[in-house]
Amino acid sequence: MENGNVIELKNIYKKFDLYVDKRQSFKEKFLFHPANNHTEVVVLDDISLSIKKGESVGLIGRNGCGKSTLLKLISRIMYPEKGTVAVEGRVSSLIELGAGFHPDMSGRENIFINASILGLSKKETEERMAQIIEFSELGDFIDNPIRTYSSGMYMRLAFAVAINVDADILLIDEILSVGDISFQKKCFEKLKEIKSRGTTIVIVSHSLGQIEKLCNKSYWIEGGKIICEGSPKAVHKRYLKYMNQDVEEVIKEEKEEEERIEGVTEEPKVEEPKSEEPKVEEPPKEDTEEVHEDVLIETEELRKNSKRWGSREVEITSVELLDDNGNAKGSFKTGENITIVMKYNAKKRIRNIVAGIGIFRADGVNCYGTNTLIDKLKGLTVYKNGEVICKVKNNLLEGNYLLDVALHEPSGYAYDYYREVCKFNVKDDLVEAGIIRLDHTWKY
Repeated sequence: MENGNVIELKNIYKKFDLYVDKRQSFKEKFLFHPANNHTEVVVLDDISLSIKKGESVGLIGRNGCGKSTLLKLISRIMYPEKGTVAVEGRVSSLIELGAGFHPDMSGRENIFINASILGLSKKETEERMAQIIEFSELGDFIDNPIRTYSSGMYMRLAFAVAINVDADILLIDEILSVGDISFQKKCFEKLKEIKSRGTTIVIVSHSLGQIEKLCNKSYWIEGGKIICEGSPKAVHKRYLKYMNQDVEEVIKEEKEEEERIEGVTEEPKVEEPKSEEPKVEEPPKEDTEEVHEDVLIETEELRKNSKRWGSREVEITSVELLDDNGNAKGSFKTGENITIVMKYNAKKRIRNIVAGIGIFRADGVNCYGTNTLIDKLKGLTVYKNGEVICKVKNNLLEGNYLLDVALHEPSGYAYDYYREVCKFNVKDDLVEAGIIRLDHTWKY
């Protein structure tokens, strides 16, 4: 292993056998052995990467690209058919929710079991028991059988144990997408603290913003290969740009680019973005000019816009802003309702889709954002054509605003995410300061 590295993977090749009709019992295997056909699925193909001590690395890519398998190889849950995996130091994994937990044992008993798997002695676990329980926020539930726990409670317990192991390497696979918002924030703050202590972190997530805040390097994996690597913002920008293209086409384009450059022997790497002098933001200029933009955006116009990404398995075909009379408008008064009508077209039946909106002031200030998952609504099931309607009480103060709309999985995987889909203007009869009007009373 090279000096400074704590993880090294060289020429990793991993495949799985996909059985069409797998025989379970000995009798079935004896009688129907010839029918036990299977095909080989290559998950990782000649992957090589190295991670230094103290680095935080994000793995991104579509579902099934091999990200989770890569984490399992690093944690030694599974082994490759070809290649070598070298890991130095104690590893703590948050890969399978509740892995290593016994359903009939209490949370407290499972802390001892899970901590011992991660390398803690009984004495060390007893010393950390109080802080593990406190962080998990399970309280009196800690002595209940964990089969009675919700998935969020499972996650709290698993995360609380993992971060108290004092591991050299922490592996996380989408674990932060489970649980309520306040606990997710708490976990994220804890991860930043762990990172500051010099722990190496490898995280798989569809939340690119989460990776950009935590990690200093990203790997984009597609079809079992590393497509590119580099600073998170640079890699993510490239990933989103190609998200709606065929992967083979992307790889072909990159190979053609390599052939144009004489003497290139390595995969091209994304350059680190150049550092710029910090800019001092000036207060936004007062701009009350009414916006006369089209409030209905058709499909072709959406396709041309570069501020849009997603797989397009479900495609937003139009977005319209209506008043209480059902009239399309581009200007509203403070206190007036705004009805957002988002029409879509689905290429296939998909369940559990999240619909979301975001409102930004023209200078980029985030005013408000929500989605159906936050509002605890049942996920949308799409067939062909349909529409999503969101009625908003407009308490925004006077100014110009931009609307974002999105259809995505609960994990954050985007079907169609469109920034700044349209502009609208707000007029206020009163002279107030800030972004929104808050209900208030005065008393002398």
